[in-house]
Amino acid sequence: MGFLNKLGMAVGVGTSREGTRALPNERKSSIGGRNSVASGTPYTPELQGTNRISNGLKEFLWNLDGLGHGTLLDLGPAWQTTLSFFIERGFRVSAEDVLRGWAEFSAQEDLRTKDAKTVEEFAERSPEARAKRFLKDNLQYPASSFDALLLWDVLDYLEPAFAKIVVAHLTDLLRPGAVVFAMFHSKKPESFNRYRVADTNTLQVLASKQLCSCQKIYQNREIQDLFGKYRTMKSFVARDQLRETLFLK
Repeated sequence: MGFLNKLGMAVGVGTSREGTRALPNERKSSIGGRNSVASGTPYTPELQGTNRISNGLKEFLWNLDGLGHGTLLDLGPAWQTTLSFFIERGFRVSAEDVLRGWAEFSAQEDLRTKDAKTVEEFAERSPEARAKRFLKDNLQYPASSFDALLLWDVLDYLEPAFAKIVVAHLTDLLRPGAVVFAMFHSKKPESFNRYRVADTNTLQVLASKQLCSCQKIYQNREIQDLFGKYRTMKSFVARDQLRETLFLK
């Protein structure tokens, strides 16, 4: 069992669940010889990347070991490598590229509201109003749908007020005992990267065209405040200025 299980805090993790709820827009897949389900955006073409050892990923998988027919939400591109990795382990996977969706939404919003003149029109530009409009068409899943979440470094690229709303929304999508894997930069990143799972303790880092600018570098206390409704967290600090963090709901 993982560190959360050892503490006796992983309610719902490490036990098999049958009859998981079907998620929207399901797409049949036969990866690894199993008739599993992956939902969300189409597969992203595979690219070459550099490998990094990930103690956070290893701990994340440790806590999911034995879950059985679990459900996972991946907030990055739908890499076939990552989807196959989890599908072959019996997970039902949904992938939604939140940063791409947010970049496209923001561009449209900027055009729509650039000539705002009235108080009402300016109010539509507030982080809360923009978040409400974005979430109307994105991250739409039933409450308590997922046992695991790959958040990656998404929060660093969202406006802080919007990031807070997104965390609250994602929390509602997770079942009690769900595990979250997130990453935070300790300084402003020099490049925009994407991540995919290579094996049980290795991530591939892929340089990508920048979709969003880094909005905030979170301190440890700020991260704890963002995930205040979660029962525990554990962090791993790497030499590449990335802090990997696990949260247990």
